[in-house]
Amino acid sequence: MANTKTRKTMTNIKLFQDKKIRSVWNDEEEQWYFSVVDVVAALTDSPTPRQYWRKMKDRDLKEYETYPFWVQLKLTAPDGKKRETDCANVKGLFRIIQSIPSHKAEPFKQWLATVGYERLLEIENPELAQERMKELYEKKGYPKDWIDKRLRGMAIRQNLTDEWKRRGIMLEQDYAILTAEISKATFGMTPSEYKEFKGLTKKNQNLRDHMDDLELIFTMLGERVTTEISQKEAPETFEESRKIAKRGGNVAGVARKETEKELGRSVSTPNNYLPTQTTLEIESND
Repeated sequence: MANTKTRKTMTNIKLFQDKKIRSVWNDEEEQWYFSVVDVVAALTDSPTPRQYWRKMKDRDLKEYETYPFWVQLKLTAPDGKKRETDCANVKGLFRIIQSIPSHKAEPFKQWLATVGYERLLEIENPELAQERMKELYEKKGYPKDWIDKRLRGMAIRQNLTDEWKRRGIMLEQDYAILTAEISKATFGMTPSEYKEFKGLTKKNQNLRDHMDDLELIFTMLGERVTTEISQKEAPETFEESRKIAKRGGNVAGVARKETEKELGRSVSTPNNYLPTQTTLEIESND
């Protein structure tokens, strides 16, 4: 059977020839783990990759039990829920590649090597990761000034989640609750309500990728003020952090209302920023 381990990880979605490969970066081991089912789907084009992988395990179960090269990690399923998923590192995937007759084997090996190398470079120089994200947004047609705000917003968001971690807040559902408090105080809507307001119905659509300049600016303001207050007051409980999140959002909410008075219109807009294009699937905590 596969091992189930707890790891300090960062999840992401990568593309191999337009096929989505869910992945998990392990900070302690400094390597990627990839969804085996997604890899099987990419290599075989099978309409039932889960069954294909199950048959592979059944066929070679005795051999695999002596060296279970996959582990179970929580990844986001198509329905948006986190589920235990068979994952393997690069070494493990090479074993899978050897067992699957596919003309994509060599291109996939090269892709794996590139993915791992790029991540190592980004660890040594975080600016490379930022440049890569800029390129992804540019390819989607976003203007430079919007991209600069979006990336700045990501940095502010990261500072906020780091602050929450320092206060002992680790669960994703707690992050979601605190984020909802900031958003509700800033815009009068939680993120889920905001997505509905904008007509974003797909689970993988990132709300902030469809915000315009002002929406991004007030989002950043609420989160930055929340971070500053938390650093100043050092809350010891989740409830205290929740109250601070609401206060930080209120600051942005007041500024938003004053802006709306001056402009004579609502800052929040139902328009999607790039309505004719699919949302960028860049993993982040926002």
